Amino acid sequence: MIAAILSCWALLLGLALLMLGNGLQGTLLGLRASLEGFPTTTTGLVMTGYFAGYVLGSVVVPRMIQHVGHVRVFAALASAASVAVLLHSLFVLPVPWFAMRVVTGFCFAGLYLVTESWLNDIATNENRGQLLSVYMAVVMGSMGLGQLLLNAGDPTRHELFVLVSVLVSVALVPMLLSAGRAPEFSAPESISLRALFAASPLGIVGSFSTGLAQGSFFGMGAVFADEVGFETSQVAWFMTAFGIGGMALQWPIGRLSDAMDRRKVIVVTTALSAGAALGAAAALEHSAAALIAVTALYGCISVPLYSLFIAHTNDHLEARHRVAASGGLVMVGGLGAVLGPVLCGSLMSVLGSMAFLLFLAANHALVTGYGLWRMARRESVPREAQEHYPPLAPRTTPLAAGIASAEGSREEDEGWETWDRL
Repeated sequence: MIAAILSCWALLLGLALLMLGNGLQGTLLGLRASLEGFPTTTTGLVMTGYFAGYVLGSVVVPRMIQHVGHVRVFAALASAASVAVLLHSLFVLPVPWFAMRVVTGFCFAGLYLVTESWLNDIATNENRGQLLSVYMAVVMGSMGLGQLLLNAGDPTRHELFVLVSVLVSVALVPMLLSAGRAPEFSAPESISLRALFAASPLGIVGSFSTGLAQGSFFGMGAVFADEVGFETSQVAWFMTAFGIGGMALQWPIGRLSDAMDRRKVIVVTTALSAGAALGAAAALEHSAAALIAVTALYGCISVPLYSLFIAHTNDHLEARHRVAASGGLVMVGGLGAVLGPVLCGSLMSVLGSMAFLLFLAANHALVTGYGLWRMARRESVPREAQEHYPPLAPRTTPLAAGIASAEGSREEDEGWETWDRL
């Protein structure tokens, strides 16, 4: 395992720097928009720009890589992302911010694609599962820790924007100096959404719902925290709690879903996620610390849903369709993330800040009900025929999902042992 990490330590370091910058940027912009007095609905529209750009980048960047190669695409996108961050501090207006969020989302989708492609090229059949697990831990852990950098400066000034730009720019150094030769790249196959829905209605609905919830949290979480009176340090811890919490239960929930009817795990997990969101509303009546603690619990329970719905869909597909299907579900989740901040922000503007938590709870509750209905209409897949659970982070590309879903049982135990240690 150590040898596998040493083989790509610089790549992982560069990725960690990127995620630190990305985690800080999202929270910083949400908080700054609230401090500047942006209407909540307007803030939701601005924040959804990232996810719109992300979906667009997931489609367009593979063609760019095929035409000009990994190194040029990575350097160009990192430079563009770095500049976009700085422009936020120069033009504090909704329309320029929305445009820059689209650019940022497009760039980060491409940066993930290039990184995942290089990582896949470095990996061997013996360590692929381990490296994928470490990759996901770096993504979620660094994004969570990036929120804490909000305490490094005044969100009403420009210094934090400069810090994000520096982190993204510095990430270029280890990534480009260590990547070696550019790997071969082929764009993931595609599969129609109609075919995916026919194979697994719950997988499609659940992936879209998960995108709604996570897009809403990352897009509007800082706005909610500011509106309920949190100080800057408390906003940072609130956002960090969700990201770090998301790492904690990937292993046990994944193990459990592989050992029984996965739909039962999905229904229980979505119901508990709804309960945790409502519990956060109750915790707010006690203290900020209580809300942050319950938010960490919400992250623990809700983040694995992303991987559960991919695994459930793959349970109903032939092996040759699973890579394309996983990429399709990532896109469906991305579309949900585009709508999430808009819908959540609109409700918050009408019903108040608590609509943020109520929206999350209602979203999960609806999927719980739909999952129960699907269980009554379709027989479960035998345990021995189930696809293995892929431990994925909320923000990955179709390439990473495809790599995870294509893993065979030989890598499963190694991957789970790595998650257990993490």
